Amino acid sequence: MKPATIDGPRTAVAVRGLSKRFGNTQALDNVDLQLTWGEVHALVGGNGSGKSTLIKILAGVLSADEGSLDIDDVTTDLTGHRPEEAARAGFRFVHQDLGVFPILSVADNLGLGGQFVTGPTGSIRARASRERVREVLRRLDLDVDPQALASTLSMPQRALLAIGRALQDVDEQHRAILVLDEPTAALPAEEAGELLRTLRRLADAGHSVVLVSHRLDEVRQAADRVTCLRDGRNAGTLDAADLTEPKLVELILGGKINVTTGAGRIARSEAPVLELRHVSAGPVRDVSFTLRPGEIVGIAGLLGSGRTELLEAIFGVRRINSGDLLVRGEAVRFPTSARMKSHGVAFVPEDRGTGGVFPEHSVATNMTVGQSRRYFRRGWFRRRLMVAEVTRDLTRYSVKAPGAQAGIETLSGGNQQKVVLGRWLRTDPAILLLDEPTQGIDVGAREAILGLIAEASRKGMAVVLASSEFEELTRLSDRILVLCRGQVTQEVHDQTTAHELLEIVLENQRLTR
Repeated sequence: MKPATIDGPRTAVAVRGLSKRFGNTQALDNVDLQLTWGEVHALVGGNGSGKSTLIKILAGVLSADEGSLDIDDVTTDLTGHRPEEAARAGFRFVHQDLGVFPILSVADNLGLGGQFVTGPTGSIRARASRERVREVLRRLDLDVDPQALASTLSMPQRALLAIGRALQDVDEQHRAILVLDEPTAALPAEEAGELLRTLRRLADAGHSVVLVSHRLDEVRQAADRVTCLRDGRNAGTLDAADLTEPKLVELILGGKINVTTGAGRIARSEAPVLELRHVSAGPVRDVSFTLRPGEIVGIAGLLGSGRTELLEAIFGVRRINSGDLLVRGEAVRFPTSARMKSHGVAFVPEDRGTGGVFPEHSVATNMTVGQSRRYFRRGWFRRRLMVAEVTRDLTRYSVKAPGAQAGIETLSGGNQQKVVLGRWLRTDPAILLLDEPTQGIDVGAREAILGLIAEASRKGMAVVLASSEFEELTRLSDRILVLCRGQVTQEVHDQTTAHELLEIVLENQRLTR
């Protein structure tokens, strides 16, 4: 089956009666989904709602227990759907892990999609291949050198490269069903906007675009319609123009949610618990600021501004080249992560997959990493005590898990993040460093995590919060440092909206060029 031509009917895809069970878990239960040509259709839902399972079945990676797929009056049984059939039907997928190889050129990254132009002997025809690459880049308005390394591209450009690779075999006379899974998860709002504008152009060209996202602001900004899954079932499909954010949250969660905000609790005369004096480390240059007990200091900046590197320098995993770092007035010379932990500093990294979660281990193990000494007594490891305490903390930190001894991989991304955060909160640190703590998680888990952060600060914990979610920064932070090209260029004290903060960051970025 070929992708539908431009003159075809408006209905692109109809998924009917889709069900899938994993053991005792009903992942999808009689789900329907209708997509049309020329629209951006958002697919939303909490972690574990069934979105990923639905996508994998459409891609032919998983087989359905029941369900069918209608495309151009042809019905496919999804119980035997295969990847090659999905491709012939016009499905193209771009995953959150873009699969772009930084050490290869733009042209080679496109060629890895199987689209090198070859001669009769199978050798690559370099000139024809370059022309093909230029044509793919032209369609996406991606103005980059085909021979440039992918590592030199911005994150939005890398995302466009992945989209171009997915669509390169679909010519301008045909249409595709492009499915993007959290394509903006790691992008600040302005850079995410660039990508969303490209998706709109693709829809206007006649393609059907499915956008999976936890970012409700971009769903309302980019989508024509929104389908919500909750607990593996259809919760509703509505026109995005008719959706307010509270209504969308209620659709996702099945109820209202309490919004977490900061409380302005800081006694400015209290001695700093953390102080940086002219610190430089890698791309971070000459940064100075203080942090007091109970204070939340936000770090705002675009991708590449040095947010992560600043937190790594404070925690001792990145070497400080110059400047001084003080904890409770005491200078820490040549800080290491072990030394900073001993000073009561905790760090929740941006990438929980490589820096936070320990795969193939239990929830209990992940919650208690580095804390085993408290469970040893007279040479015996008190496992029952550990399990009992972790079970208690699963409730305290609102972690939805089958139990303390369940594998961490059985938890949704949001619940894994709460385990990582809970691990550090159990140690009662004086200073908590957070790098993108809500990235890639649903609205319910996000509010739970923000609530834990706010509660910890109310109890006196000092927090440095680096985030590309400016709405979170303005809600929680007592003050916000604007970081541009590794330097603090402005400190925002007054009440500021997320939009105003974005404008401040962009203006600072322009002035530091």
